[in-house]
This record gives sequence, structure tokens and C-alpha cells, in this order.
Amino acid sequence: MKIIIGLVLFFGSINLFAQTADQHIYDGNKLYGQGKFKEAATEYEKAYQEKKNREAQYNLGNSLYQQKDFEKAAKQYTESASNTKNNSLRAASYHNLGNTFLEQKKYDEAIQNFKQALKMNPLAKETKYNLAYAQAMKKKQDQQQKENKDQQDKNKDQQQKDKKEKEEQDKTQQDKKSQDEKNKQDEQNKNQDGKEKPNPMPSKLTKEQADQLLNALNQEEKKLRAKKEKGNGQPMRLEKDW
Repeated sequence: MKIIIGLVLFFGSINLFAQTADQHIYDGNKLYGQGKFKEAATEYEKAYQEKKNREAQYNLGNSLYQQKDFEKAAKQYTESASNTKNNSLRAASYHNLGNTFLEQKKYDEAIQNFKQALKMNPLAKETKYNLAYAQAMKKKQDQQQKENKDQQDKNKDQQQKDKKEKEEQDKTQQDKKSQDEKNKQDEQNKNQDGKEKPNPMPSKLTKEQADQLLNALNQEEKKLRAKKEKGNGQPMRLEKDW
């Protein structure tokens, strides 16, 4: 859809010999017509400073607009729309102010100003067309933002899913590692428990020597037992205490 810009220059009746401000407007209009927008802006600026002429301010906005300085142009249109008593100039100011926002893809602001322009001039075809264009672009922008948000949410969900899967994989690997270490330790313990115990050292005594040693121990034990029993049966001797 083609954008209809609809920039309008205001050519009032100018007396070339009357005031310097009118001469600056005249020169500015001439330069603007030649496509020398920077030089035209200088002339309109001079005219506005001398006379506070709202038409000069509006055309200054047009010159800035043509240089794609949309923010400064918007400032001039806003002031001319707010301060002029000329409804046609006010309508044109709102129209072009809408265009500055349209160029910056600020569709809400563009729609608002096109509607303001139509209040001043309800029959303006260019304004109606630009309003419809701004509304269509706003709808497209909203749809694109919604799709972007949906995609971002989808990506976020996928990232969370991937993160969860990774955490589960890490946990599984860690559990497996722990189990492997436990199995290894259990195997080591089993091997230690299963080792053959060392056999007692074989005796160097012969069977006859062992029997003699055992008999000697038995005889000694009997003597000790008999001596103990004899000691237990002996009466206690009392000493006189006189």
C-alpha cells in the first residue's frame, strides 16, 4: 500500500516590499520548490523568528520532514497546530504530524493525529487514506508482536524442557557412577573376606614328646590342686593375747 504523504505548502498573499519576514517565506517557498530543503528551512526559520508566522513554522516542518528529520519536524507541526487559528492549517499540521509518526512506525500516535486532522477537515481524502493505512499497519504490527511473543514463549518452554532433560541425564549418570563405585567397593570387600586364612604353623614336636609334655602339665596341675585343698582344710592357729 502506497503512503500518501500530502505535504502542503501554504502560499499566502505576500507583499515583497512589505516585510522582511514575508520575503523569507517567499524565498523559502521558491527554494522548497527547487528541492533545496535545507536552504528553504533556513528561510522559514528566519521568517518565523521575525514574525512568529505559523505558516512559516508549518513549512519549516515540511522542510525538516523532507530531510527525514522527523522528530524536529513533529515539533514544528505540533506548535503550528496548537497555536494557529486557521482550521485548514491546523488540519494540515495534524495530517503531517501523523505522517512523521507513520514514518517512525509509531502507528498509535499516527492514528491519533490523523483522526485529529479529520475533525478539522472531515473530507480530506489523503488523511482518510493515511488513517486506513496506519490502522492496517498497526494491526500487522500487533500480529507480528504476538507471533514474536509466541515464538519467544515457545523457545523458553523448549529451553526449560532441554534443561530438565539435561538435569535428568546428569542425575542418571551420577547415580550410575555412584552405583558403579559401590559395586566396585563391594567387590573389593568380598575379595578381602574370601581370602584363605593362614593355617597354623605345624608343631615341631613329635607325638611322644607332645604326650610327655601334656602328662607333665597334668601332673603339675594335680599337685597345685592338692596343695590348695590341703591349705583350705588346715585349722587356723590362734595366738594368745596375754
